Amino acid sequence: MGARNEFEVQRKSEREVVVTRTVNGPARMVFEAWTKPELFQRWWIPKSMGVTIVSCEMDVRVGGGYRLMLRHGASEPMAFFGKYLEVVPNSRLVWSNDESPDGAVTTVTFEEKAGKTRVVLSELYPSKEALEANGGGIMPEQFDQLDDLLVSLGAATSTP
Repeated sequence: MGARNEFEVQRKSEREVVVTRTVNGPARMVFEAWTKPELFQRWWIPKSMGVTIVSCEMDVRVGGGYRLMLRHGASEPMAFFGKYLEVVPNSRLVWSNDESPDGAVTTVTFEEKAGKTRVVLSELYPSKEALEANGGGIMPEQFDQLDDLLVSLGAATSTP
């Protein structure tokens, strides 16, 4: 799959963590990977976690919702759900994580340059304690899996 792009995590405040990664594909395809259930469930959960997405429903429009059912091993499925607060195709997504009062508001932006897309993901939690309890969110393995998906879809740019 070649060399991976840099993955940067910054704690912007006591309530916010920001992740930045460039992925190997155009913004249109990266946006689709975040908004089409059949693509999203192929990369979102790190394989190393041993968690399966049992179901994935997404109504990607302002006021629309999402619902993920996850299962670890033989345990009962766990629901993650929320609402889309902002949707700007190929550019920006904002959603709430409503499964708990400690859920973050997640913002993801997509900026394309030379066939690659800089993805900036911000999670803003209601408190410092909520951020710490949730561990700060996304892992590098997720973005590696996103890159792998983009390659399988034929989106990657060729490199010398």
